[in-house]
Amino acid sequence: MALTGVINEDSCEPIRSIDEELSTRFISLDPSGYFLITLNESSQELVVEHYGNDIDELGRAIDQETGQPLGCRGERKRAPIKVYKGRTAKEVGIKLTEGDSPSPLSRLDHALYLGRELQKAEFCLRNKKDYIQD
Repeated sequence: MALTGVINEDSCEPIRSIDEELSTRFISLDPSGYFLITLNESSQELVVEHYGNDIDELGRAIDQETGQPLGCRGERKRAPIKVYKGRTAKEVGIKLTEGDSPSPLSRLDHALYLGRELQKAEFCLRNKKDYIQD
Protein backbone atom coordinates (compact mmCIF):
# COMPACT_ATOMS: atom_id res chain seq x y z
CA MET A 1 0.00 0.00 0.00
CA ALA A 2 1.42 3.39 -1.00
CA LEU A 3 1.30 6.31 1.39
CA THR A 4 -0.06 9.49 -0.13
CA GLY A 5 1.20 11.95 2.46
CA VAL A 6 -2.30 13.37 2.92
CA ILE A 7 -3.48 13.68 6.50
CA ASN A 8 -7.14 13.06 7.18
CA GLU A 9 -8.03 15.76 9.73
CA ASP A 10 -10.90 13.63 11.10
CA SER A 11 -8.45 10.89 12.09
CA CYS A 12 -6.33 13.44 14.03
CA GLU A 13 -9.12 14.41 16.44
CA PRO A 14 -8.82 11.32 18.70
CA ILE A 15 -5.07 11.93 18.98
CA ARG A 16 -5.60 15.62 19.83
CA SER A 17 -8.11 14.56 22.47
CA ILE A 18 -5.61 12.16 24.08
CA ASP A 19 -2.91 14.87 24.18
CA GLU A 20 -5.30 17.46 25.63
CA GLU A 21 -6.36 15.07 28.40
CA LEU A 22 -2.76 14.14 29.24
CA SER A 23 -1.82 17.84 29.37
CA THR A 24 -4.15 18.38 32.35
CA ARG A 25 -2.38 15.89 34.66
CA PHE A 26 -0.23 17.02 37.61
CA ILE A 27 3.46 17.26 36.78
CA SER A 28 6.18 17.39 39.42
CA LEU A 29 8.87 19.93 38.66
CA ASP A 30 12.42 18.83 38.00
CA PRO A 31 14.60 19.99 40.92
CA SER A 32 17.51 20.29 38.46
CA GLY A 33 15.80 23.23 36.79
CA TYR A 34 13.89 24.16 33.68
CA PHE A 35 14.65 24.98 30.04
CA LEU A 36 13.62 27.72 27.65
CA ILE A 37 13.86 26.88 23.97
CA THR A 38 14.20 29.50 21.25
CA LEU A 39 15.15 29.50 17.59
CA ASN A 40 18.05 31.44 16.11
CA GLU A 41 17.01 31.77 12.48
CA SER A 42 20.19 33.54 11.35
CA SER A 43 22.45 30.69 12.58
CA GLN A 44 19.77 28.02 11.95
CA GLU A 45 20.14 26.72 15.50
CA LEU A 46 17.99 25.60 18.38
CA VAL A 47 18.98 27.48 21.54
CA VAL A 48 18.21 25.86 24.89
CA GLU A 49 18.80 27.83 28.08
CA HIS A 50 18.96 25.89 31.36
CA TYR A 51 17.82 27.72 34.50
CA GLY A 52 18.05 26.52 38.06
CA ASN A 53 15.26 26.60 40.58
CA ASP A 54 14.41 25.27 43.99
CA ILE A 55 11.02 23.75 44.75
CA ASP A 56 9.00 24.80 47.80
CA GLU A 57 6.71 22.64 49.97
CA LEU A 58 3.78 23.42 47.62
CA GLY A 59 5.68 22.08 44.59
CA ARG A 60 6.26 25.54 43.08
CA ALA A 61 9.49 26.61 41.44
CA ILE A 62 11.11 29.33 43.50
CA ASP A 63 13.92 31.72 42.72
CA GLN A 64 17.16 30.43 44.24
CA GLU A 65 18.20 33.99 45.17
CA THR A 66 14.95 35.44 46.56
CA GLY A 67 13.01 32.35 47.66
CA GLN A 68 9.94 33.77 45.88
CA PRO A 69 7.80 31.74 43.41
CA LEU A 70 8.96 32.16 39.83
CA GLY A 71 6.43 33.93 37.62
CA CYS A 72 5.61 32.83 34.11
CA ARG A 73 5.95 36.32 32.68
CA GLY A 74 9.64 36.81 33.39
CA GLU A 75 9.33 39.83 35.64
CA ARG A 76 13.07 39.69 36.30
CA LYS A 77 15.71 38.65 33.77
CA ARG A 78 17.57 35.61 35.06
CA ALA A 79 20.90 34.32 33.83
CA PRO A 80 20.92 30.73 32.54
CA ILE A 81 23.19 28.17 34.17
CA LYS A 82 24.22 26.96 30.72
CA VAL A 83 23.20 27.44 27.08
CA TYR A 84 23.04 24.51 24.66
CA LYS A 85 22.95 25.06 20.89
CA GLY A 86 22.59 22.76 17.93
CA ARG A 87 21.21 22.48 14.43
CA THR A 88 18.98 19.51 15.22
CA ALA A 89 16.93 18.16 18.11
CA LYS A 90 19.20 15.14 18.21
CA GLU A 91 22.37 17.25 18.42
CA VAL A 92 21.01 19.29 21.34
CA GLY A 93 19.59 16.19 23.03
CA ILE A 94 22.98 14.49 22.96
CA LYS A 95 24.63 17.60 24.41
CA LEU A 96 22.06 17.55 27.23
CA THR A 97 22.33 13.87 28.10
CA GLU A 98 25.84 12.67 27.16
CA GLY A 99 29.28 13.84 28.16
CA ASP A 100 31.42 14.37 31.22
CA SER A 101 29.22 16.93 32.99
CA PRO A 102 26.31 15.84 35.18
CA SER A 103 23.03 15.80 33.28
CA PRO A 104 20.91 18.92 33.78
CA LEU A 105 17.86 16.62 33.88
CA SER A 106 16.91 14.53 36.88
CA ARG A 107 13.46 13.32 35.83
CA LEU A 108 12.68 10.98 32.95
CA ASP A 109 9.33 12.69 32.24
CA HIS A 110 11.18 16.01 31.92
CA ALA A 111 13.64 14.47 29.45
CA LEU A 112 10.78 13.08 27.35
CA TYR A 113 9.00 16.44 27.36
CA LEU A 114 12.19 18.22 26.34
CA GLY A 115 12.74 15.74 23.49
CA ARG A 116 9.23 16.40 22.15
CA GLU A 117 9.75 20.15 22.38
CA LEU A 118 13.10 19.96 20.62
CA GLN A 119 11.54 17.97 17.77
CA LYS A 120 8.76 20.55 17.47
CA ALA A 121 11.28 23.41 17.57
CA GLU A 122 13.39 21.79 14.85
CA PHE A 123 10.33 21.33 12.66
CA CYS A 124 9.45 25.03 13.09
CA LEU A 125 13.01 26.12 12.32
CA ARG A 126 13.18 24.02 9.13
CA ASN A 127 9.74 25.12 7.93
CA LYS A 128 10.04 28.80 8.90
CA LYS A 129 7.17 28.61 11.39
CA ASP A 130 6.77 30.33 14.74
CA TYR A 131 7.72 28.13 17.68
CA ILE A 132 5.85 28.35 20.98
CA GLN A 133 7.07 26.14 23.82
CA ASP A 134 4.35 24.22 25.67
